[in-house]
Amino acid sequence: MALAIEDRADAAIPVRPAAEHRPTRLLALDGLRLVCALAVAGYHFGDSWRLDGVRPPAHFLPDAAPVLIYGFLGVEVFFLISGFVICMSGWGQTVRGFVASRVARLYPAFWIGVVGTAVVVAVLPVTAGVPVSGVPTVRAVAVNLTMLAEPLNTPLVDTVYWTLWVELRFYLIVACLIGAGLTDRRMRVFGTGWLIVAVVLPAFPGAFLAEIVIPDFAPYFIAGMTMFLLRRSPSDWRLWALLACCWLVSLQRVEVRALDLKPGFAVPVWPAMVLLTIAYALLLAIALGATDRLDWRWMATAGALTYPFYLLHQRIGYSLIRTAHAHTGLPAWVLITGAVVVLLAAAWLVHRLVERPLAPLLRRRILGRPDHLRRDR
Repeated sequence: MALAIEDRADAAIPVRPAAEHRPTRLLALDGLRLVCALAVAGYHFGDSWRLDGVRPPAHFLPDAAPVLIYGFLGVEVFFLISGFVICMSGWGQTVRGFVASRVARLYPAFWIGVVGTAVVVAVLPVTAGVPVSGVPTVRAVAVNLTMLAEPLNTPLVDTVYWTLWVELRFYLIVACLIGAGLTDRRMRVFGTGWLIVAVVLPAFPGAFLAEIVIPDFAPYFIAGMTMFLLRRSPSDWRLWALLACCWLVSLQRVEVRALDLKPGFAVPVWPAMVLLTIAYALLLAIALGATDRLDWRWMATAGALTYPFYLLHQRIGYSLIRTAHAHTGLPAWVLITGAVVVLLAAAWLVHRLVERPLAPLLRRRILGRPDHLRRDR
């Protein structure tokens, strides 16, 4: 949440080795991330719960539910984008600078998401009559604020936070690579080895190494990293071969995910494969510079909303929708649309009032020096 899968798409990066003095802002990534977040929300609101606590999603959205179900792919695409952007933002960084950028980017909105979600789910079920799920304890909220609830075996305040533990492990891998020194060759060799281990490891269920390798989602991170390297060296056939292997493994992984959904109606696998292939093609086009001249500044705002929206949308959205349904009886599509609008507005407030002022303070605290003295990547 995905997610966060949320990283700066406006970082200054080299366009090509021969043109490293010309930074670019990848606005298209911002727009793509918001599309992913809305797709995930569509999947959650339309397919993964029972609006009235009794009847399945298809009862309320018989035509839309079979389409919204493919919104689960938003998470996979988030990881794909993250592989690209984290590699991009970590290039030329120190480990300390990288950690500072990640903490400043992830935690301010996350803290608001955890506390806000706990408050909303504690209050709204009283008026709605049918609670969405259990109210988190104070201890659970405190542990969740560390973003380490999963390894500490603590229930998540919102289940969408599972993606953050996946992201944190990827960040740890990148931090180690930065410490070793990032080069194109080292990244290519590491990506190849990582993919091989990710393919082989499922044959050994329960292996502790799986916690580090993340075999279910590694192909997406590796593909994103490879696309960044292709941006720097588009003629390197070894990178193209690695990307093709990532895509093939990803198709197998997404097939397993699609078959595991079981929403109460048949879910054909082939649309998921087609959509994932389109996502690969879009990010590759962005990586190779097809959108470098795009100047739709509103996309920067779209990107800024993505992370807080993702953090807020599921349990708060469920509570809002169920409360409104209990009191108004409005059609499901109206309730879902209204919830998305409210949550986007809340995400904008979190970005403006929390992320923008607090992120620089956290970054300075970790770096131990003023922002203007660091190299911003």
